[in-house]
Amino acid sequence: MNNVAEGFERRTRKDFAHFLDLSKGSAGEVRSMLYLAEDRNYVSPEVAVTLRSRYEQLSSSIGALASRLRTRDSRDT
Repeated sequence: MNNVAEGFERRTRKDFAHFLDLSKGSAGEVRSMLYLAEDRNYVSPEVAVTLRSRYEQLSSSIGALASRLRTRDSRDT
C-alpha cells in the first residue's frame, strides 16, 4: 500500500508504474511468507490458500494497472 501511495505522489506515469511494480513484488513476498506461516502452523492451510489466492488477484490487478499506465504513456509521447 505504501509503494502505491508513494508512486501516486510522483510526477509521471512512468514513476507510478515503477512503484506499482514494487507493490506487485511485495504481494509476491506476502504469498511466499504465507507458505512459511502455513509450514510453521501459524495459519491453517485453508486460510493460507485463501490469502494466497487474494494476493494473486491483487498482484494481477496491480500488474494490469502498471501495464495500462505504460501503454497510455507510450501513446502520449
